[in-house]
Amino acid sequence: MTTQPTQSPRPALTFELPDGSTRRVEVVQVLNAGYAGRSQEDVAAHVAELAELGVPAPSVTPALYPISPYLAQQTGRVSVQHGRTSGEAEWALVVAEGGELLLTAACDHTDRELEVHGVAWSKNAGPDVLAARAWRLADVDARLDDLTLRAWVSHDGTETEVQSGTLAELLPPAYWVEVLRERGDLVPGTVLISGTIPMTEGVDQFADRWRVELGDPATGDVIECSYDVVPMPEPIG
Repeated sequence: MTTQPTQSPRPALTFELPDGSTRRVEVVQVLNAGYAGRSQEDVAAHVAELAELGVPAPSVTPALYPISPYLAQQTGRVSVQHGRTSGEAEWALVVAEGGELLLTAACDHTDRELEVHGVAWSKNAGPDVLAARAWRLADVDARLDDLTLRAWVSHDGTETEVQSGTLAELLPPAYWVEVLRERGDLVPGTVLISGTIPMTEGVDQFADRWRVELGDPATGDVIECSYDVVPMPEPIG
């Protein structure tokens, strides 16, 4: 008698909504948007800047990078292999059961050393950390451009703001919903990470802690995710 292999459970995320209800989402796919600024002229300038640093230019913008599903995490600790990794303040679109769309804060932790060899590789070398709270997209859709996105880094306990902007700087969720629909990917368990806003010049992004806030000025509500960046032990051999 042949024994069938046991299917591994899918990674799962749980979100609390403002009304106190929760949504458990089994992750089937994660997609990271890149070069996703609302102004594609600014994106082109950014691509040129990165090219000077050795980061290969994408073949098309905006870009979309498939990420291993287990990398969508709700964690307070990210382990890293070296000192040149950093986060990025982003929003995340999560497709819950029944096609319900959720919006939350996220931080895409990226390997900057690996980035020069391939952005997709660098995205798969670290997790996308998501907050434990979310809003229904429909509840904030009318004021999306006013929502704020901010990030802070910590060095030895001293916190410094490294990113600050609004969702008006990025392609909106509606754009990506249509992309997902056209691809047949607007299915429960899909997580899409938005791409990020510019970093503040002169702030050291290679920090020992990252914190991201997605804020709604109309209500004063804030969704936060944060985590410590922890070096791994030196390898043996």
